[in-house]
Amino acid sequence: MDDAPKKLLYIQTNGVESPERSATPFYLAASAAAMDIEVGIYFTVNGPTLLVRSVAEELIPKKDGKGAPLRRFIDQAADLGVKFYVCQPSLDLSNINYEDLIDGVEMIGGAAFNDMALEADAVISF
Repeated sequence: MDDAPKKLLYIQTNGVESPERSATPFYLAASAAAMDIEVGIYFTVNGPTLLVRSVAEELIPKKDGKGAPLRRFIDQAADLGVKFYVCQPSLDLSNINYEDLIDGVEMIGGAAFNDMALEADAVISF
C-alpha cells in the first residue's frame, strides 16, 4: 500500500451570490484534513468574494438565514490545516484587493494552480 500522503484540491467557484453553496467546500476540506489528508481550496471566478473579511462574519450559508456564519466553517478548516489559495485574475474581476481578504490566504497564478491539480489525488469543483 502507498504510504505517501493523500492530496485533495477543492475548487470554489461560487461566491456570495450563492450562500447555500459556500460552506460545503470548507466542511469537506476540514473532514479530509481530520483524516490526515493534505487539503487545499482554490478560490476562482466568484469564489474570492467569500474570503473578504467582513463577508465571512456576516454570510449565513443556510437559506433561512439561521445558523452559523461562514466564518465558523472557514476557521474549522484553517484550524485543521486546510490551505486557502486565491486566483489573482479573479480578484481583479470582482474588484477585490488582496489586502481585503482574511488572513492566511495565498495568492497564486495559473501555473501554480495547474501544478497543484496535477499533484492532487483528486480535484473536486463547486
